[in-house]
Amino acid sequence: MASALDIFRALADATRLRIVTLVRSMELSVGELAQVLGQSQPRVSRHVKILEDAGLVQRRREGSWVFVALGARHVIGPITDSLDAWGGDHWTVADAARLAAVRADREANAAAWFEARAENWDAIRSLHVAESEVEAAMADMLGDAPVGTLIDIGTGTGRMLELFGGHADAAFGIDRSSEMLRLARAKLGGRAELRQADLYALPLADGAADVAILHHVLHFAEAPALALAEAGRVLGRGGRLLIADFAPHDREDLRTKDAHVRLGFADDQIEGWFAGAGLVPAGNQTLKGGELTVKLWMGRKAASGQGQQGRRLRAVGVAA
Repeated sequence: MASALDIFRALADATRLRIVTLVRSMELSVGELAQVLGQSQPRVSRHVKILEDAGLVQRRREGSWVFVALGARHVIGPITDSLDAWGGDHWTVADAARLAAVRADREANAAAWFEARAENWDAIRSLHVAESEVEAAMADMLGDAPVGTLIDIGTGTGRMLELFGGHADAAFGIDRSSEMLRLARAKLGGRAELRQADLYALPLADGAADVAILHHVLHFAEAPALALAEAGRVLGRGGRLLIADFAPHDREDLRTKDAHVRLGFADDQIEGWFAGAGLVPAGNQTLKGGELTVKLWMGRKAASGQGQQGRRLRAVGVAA
């Protein structure tokens, strides 16, 4: 951990103080920071490196982009509390206006992306019950129990975080696609932590999450058993995994047109993978309507020691 002297040295520059203030509002790329600050990216990168060395911010690479977020709470908390107590300077108003322009750019890019793909998305959705009914059923299955720490695996555009993140103490969205994460950022505006990672290697410690969601993700997985084992790893005792996906179907065209690896899942398949991941079945629902049937499955993390089989599955590479 950096010393108090290192921290105050890092903040003894107007640009670096502005960077800390900006990333309090939302996670920003180095390019976006350069846009707001009116400085070159190399110069902004040097300032960010000094702040990172002091523990005040974190840098994370996502494809060709580098994103900047606040550092750990125990380091940054006293600084942000002091900034609030001292009030804003004249530059905060101008920076806030330019930050609003960055938000608008994100939203415009997201809208253009969806408009270009709307026909394909609508075609898939027309095959099954309305998504609003799926979301209502998911909310019903989660019930009123505390959400705690939520991880949305394969978050895509962040819809599950938008829906359930407000009830969580902390919310994380994980996706392999940097493009999807940029869309999620435009939608969420800093209300969740978004990370580029694979569903087979989640960037959370063992037992760190209370609720995990796989919403229309599993049919893209080459190794569903390993995906569920990894979800089970990050859940604490009593943690819940909620899956929304399709029942078995015969739409082979979805493999070629839409990259579906699996044509739905049977209850016994899911329950077998739950067992391998140290989870016990905690309910399911069937949502009929349209050519494809949507299924919801809930698994709950079993008592300590019962998750060893899932780790053995990962070790030998089981993907059935």
